[in-house]
Amino acid sequence: MEAQFSTIGALLGLILAIILIIRKVQPAYCLILGALIGGIIGSMDLTLTVNTMVSGAASMMSSILRILTSGILAGALIKTGSAQKIAETIVDKLGEKRAVLAIAIATMIICAVGVFIDISVITVAPIALAIGEKAGLSKPGILLAMIGGGKAGNIISPNPNTIAVSEAFGQDLTAVMMKNLIPTICALIVTIVLAGILSKKSEGKITAEDLEQGGNTELPSFGAAIIGPLVVIVLLALRPLAGITIDPLIALPVGGIICTLVTEKAKNIIEYTEFGLSKVIGVSILLIGTGTIAGIIKASALQTDVTSLLEAMHMPAFILAPLSGVLMAGATASTTAGATVAAQTFAPTLLSSGVAPLAAAAMIHAGATVVDSLPHGSFFHATGGSVNLSISERMKLIPFEALIGLTSTIAATLLYVIAG
Repeated sequence: MEAQFSTIGALLGLILAIILIIRKVQPAYCLILGALIGGIIGSMDLTLTVNTMVSGAASMMSSILRILTSGILAGALIKTGSAQKIAETIVDKLGEKRAVLAIAIATMIICAVGVFIDISVITVAPIALAIGEKAGLSKPGILLAMIGGGKAGNIISPNPNTIAVSEAFGQDLTAVMMKNLIPTICALIVTIVLAGILSKKSEGKITAEDLEQGGNTELPSFGAAIIGPLVVIVLLALRPLAGITIDPLIALPVGGIICTLVTEKAKNIIEYTEFGLSKVIGVSILLIGTGTIAGIIKASALQTDVTSLLEAMHMPAFILAPLSGVLMAGATASTTAGATVAAQTFAPTLLSSGVAPLAAAAMIHAGATVVDSLPHGSFFHATGGSVNLSISERMKLIPFEALIGLTSTIAATLLYVIAG
């Protein structure tokens, strides 16, 4: 398809959106305005620009529907105390001596079963602080353990970013989740090593004030807590295992409903679904904005120009997948927005270059976890606040987080090269 917008227009629109996001303007509006300005500059045609923005937003609707229904699972796991119970059980079983390992694995599993990464960190934080205080660990160390564990779990989860990437490439959600299983393990190992080193430092030790946060005091049994997530995993696994397709639109809310039933909280199901909706509505609106600018970028000459640049540098086409994930997530400070823009924009180019769609989805998804926690995004502040870190202390963790994300990205890319 012939490009309808110039590369310079698309890039200027994206840069404007980034500047506004950094200036703390609402991200969805930033992306919409960036798309509008970029489209006008790139085509000098207002009608074409608006139509392309609407078309781009419309392409997000299938992902948004699945994300909205995933809120039922997330709300149930959080409000019934299931997420906290799973985390506590893992930490208790592994013990103080393996505190960093326990904290990282607990956060990874909570995120992997469908709780958003920022909520996963916030959920585990009170438990991590308590065990960290007993073991004499530092706050930066335990926060890195949680963030790294969350990053590892995020690329094998039915979370918004995974749904958006699988939709963009037309791939089964379970297949995209499982494709990054080895990169997840690699990221977890690096997390444990780096967090273990940081946790032993004397700076940032846990104080009594840090332990004032309280969790849910009426927690279900571990067996009841884990049933909901297991139901989701089984339902999603039916397609590759038995050829029976259960869409995430059904599997995710079913898991949430079962979670409320087995934890004997059915009478609160309306409250829990409203809470879950409040947690996903923000990312759903963000995806609408993301779709508008992705539509402009996708219809621009950027894909052709980037491909030509890679050819001039004698770089293979598949490098575009992880590279686009890294750059777009860094630009938006969001795994979901970055992975979505990268996948929506470069899927046609990657597929036409012969890159397998499942591998491309995995590489983009892993790449989106490298620099997704920059200060112009909410994740940076939410996670820092969970353990009472100052902005300057939180900033010091960014290189370590990037190294964890880079580990999974390199692993995903190497797997493609070896398999190819």
